[in-house]
Amino acid sequence: MSRGMSRELDAFVVAVRFSRDGRHAGFALGDGTVRLATVGSAGEWITAAVHDGSVLDFAPDPTGDGFISAGDDGKLNRIGADGSVSGVGNFGSKWVEHVATYALDKGKGLIAASAGKVVRLYDQAGQVLKDLVHPSTVTGLAFDGKGKRIGASHYNGASLWFVAAKTDTPRKLEWKGSHTGIAIHPEGEAVVTAMQENALHGWKLPNGEHMRMSGYPAKTVSLSFTRNGKWMASSGADAMVLWPFFGGGPMGKAPLELAGGDGIICNQVASNPRDEIVAGGFADGLVVVADIGSSRILPVVPPDHGPISALAWSADGTQLAIGTETGYAAIVDFAKR
Repeated sequence: MSRGMSRELDAFVVAVRFSRDGRHAGFALGDGTVRLATVGSAGEWITAAVHDGSVLDFAPDPTGDGFISAGDDGKLNRIGADGSVSGVGNFGSKWVEHVATYALDKGKGLIAASAGKVVRLYDQAGQVLKDLVHPSTVTGLAFDGKGKRIGASHYNGASLWFVAAKTDTPRKLEWKGSHTGIAIHPEGEAVVTAMQENALHGWKLPNGEHMRMSGYPAKTVSLSFTRNGKWMASSGADAMVLWPFFGGGPMGKAPLELAGGDGIICNQVASNPRDEIVAGGFADGLVVVADIGSSRILPVVPPDHGPISALAWSADGTQLAIGTETGYAAIVDFAKR
């Protein structure tokens, strides 16, 4: 690979993230390890043994150079850039299925992790702030764009909580059925969940008006709003499906479909944090980057490394990290030369 680097990691890549400072990429694997790569360096990748089981979810550490990982061994762990591992939380025999983090200035970063019906909120040092209890198992977690609220998807809808509230009463967003993931509009204008029955459901905020986005041939496992919330990219079809969140959309508006047409399902989407660009990873291993304005498509990885299971951009939008079900991992450099 002329612009970037790749490795064979020999285990399912569950998730990939860049550290907050952008200097490291972490690949979380199904064998319980995390592999750490230094961006722009051809040096050895560090292997950190993090969980006794699989990593289930993975997020950048709000403090800067490392990561936070959730495992099926009941542990929430912190991984330093040097591969050191320390404990943040222990949920006993319960799987820690989801983790989300938010970096706030003056050391006020947040870590949220869910096990069963409980979302536990920590400060960035790992001190427990509160437990938020839901009516059923939490299936997805997301902070809003300012870190003031956290949203959780679960059976029959989603709950939206104010992080700093003195008394914890959630805003309940209700819709019957099994909700399996959540995304919050960057400007706080909407909440969208993925549904078990190959559809998306949304609520406009603040009025709670319902939005229904259907027609997917497969389940949507990946949702990603563009930088300013103009579009929301989604997986689950044989193209990247982008819903317009402007001009009264998405209801009554057709979505934009990018890089489709060959019947191969898109598994993962990731919107660039700086530009109106979206990356898509497909079930045959193909990775493309699309310019939303012009619909131009740039193939990045050819379809020969197994289904794409993880995609992430660095915060400055210059690096794209890629992982597959067969353990192929890559970082592609889009920085101007």
